[in-house]
Amino acid sequence: MDYPESYELIFQAGGAEDDVVAVHLTARSGAGGYPVYEDETGIVRAEISERGEVRMQASGGHQVLGAPPLARPLSPGAAPHGTD
Repeated sequence: MDYPESYELIFQAGGAEDDVVAVHLTARSGAGGYPVYEDETGIVRAEISERGEVRMQASGGHQVLGAPPLARPLSPGAAPHGTD
């Protein structure tokens, strides 16, 4: 199956502006067998299914993973949210 090269992960902040992080396809797969995406720093990692279901992955020992964010596929050549 072909997966999008990039997604925007949208972390909904109650009452404030949402946080948006662009993640890119890696060569790894997660526990569910779906591809793992990560941001440029390697800190934000997520396994994303073909239905857009997100499972966050810890990249360090002291991370506390909250509610899964929303995932929005980025079309090739599209600028991530907030960089236009």
